[in-house]
Amino acid sequence: MRKSARHLFLAALLASVAPAAAQQSFPSSAGPLRVETVASGLENPWGLAFLPDGRMLVTERPGRLRLVGADGKLSAPITGVPNVAARGQGGLLDVALDPDFPQNRMVYLSFAEPRSGGNGTSVARGRLNERGTALENATVIFRQMPTIQSSAHFGSRLVFDRTGALFVTVGDRYGQKDEAQNPANHIGKVIRIRPEGGAPADNPKVSGWQPEIWSIGHRNVQGAALHPETGQLWTAEHGARGGDEVNTPKSGRNYGWPVITYGVDYSGAKLGEGTQKTGMEQPLFYWDPSIAPSGAAFYTGAAWPAWKNSLFVGALAGQMLVRLSTSGEAVTGEERLLINLRERIRDVRQGPDGYIYLLSDDGGKVLRVRPAG
Repeated sequence: MRKSARHLFLAALLASVAPAAAQQSFPSSAGPLRVETVASGLENPWGLAFLPDGRMLVTERPGRLRLVGADGKLSAPITGVPNVAARGQGGLLDVALDPDFPQNRMVYLSFAEPRSGGNGTSVARGRLNERGTALENATVIFRQMPTIQSSAHFGSRLVFDRTGALFVTVGDRYGQKDEAQNPANHIGKVIRIRPEGGAPADNPKVSGWQPEIWSIGHRNVQGAALHPETGQLWTAEHGARGGDEVNTPKSGRNYGWPVITYGVDYSGAKLGEGTQKTGMEQPLFYWDPSIAPSGAAFYTGAAWPAWKNSLFVGALAGQMLVRLSTSGEAVTGEERLLINLRERIRDVRQGPDGYIYLLSDDGGKVLRVRPAG
């Protein structure tokens, strides 16, 4: 059932009024949380992926890919990364490892690609060499088309499904919102491709749809994760002024943007036709006012057993970490965490140690969240 998140949890807000600089822990329903800085000195970190040995690959939006060691030391920029259009919201964005990374060492990057006449979201893959210093033979395997002259709404999360296909979220490029309803292009869509590029045979077969398209009617999906039990893709999507959404994009479905939305334009003007329309899907959950959701991850670790299968979503404008409790394909509750940390949370990952790792967009840090004490 669709739920609104119009109101903050008052108890969480009242418990978080102490200045962050003086605060050693943060309250939660599972006990106090401690936030530690694992690494700093990054410039607009965007995506994080854990290597099998526990080190992290972290992207920086200006165009750098780095290794972060267990000691927090940053490597020199890894060579072989594609050139990026680093302006506005564009640049080097998400990073994901091939499901067979231990055997093939393939790394996937999404990025704003500079092109003649503009730019667009693209995905490249290459082999990380044994020393972790170079991405070898990086090749573009997907290009969002058409090329648009814009510096916003690239979407850009990468998630492998259980068949080995790759989901790619692409935004509506801001100013092109009506194209999110046009299945003849890649604007405002969820894409599903093979690891080497091209459409899988079991993608939706809908007349007039580009073969790589999985679902349409999306604004700007910056959070995406597979449910650990069902394997279903869940997404967190930016609305305009209000109307940030959580969806479970299904094959061949239309998620409504900009025809239906729970938000309004930045000017306050009405958008679209309302909140519902036949043939268009309702969100599982929405935020009004907006929190500007970004990276997302399901929790499966042992540090907080009560939070099993919760979806954690980072908030940029909201400057917090949101926990959504789930049951099947329903959001059953919301908990707002780290409110007084005052960091724009760009990405969220569960580490191999069972703790939660965050990327601070403007703070340039990798943060670790663990139980206090």
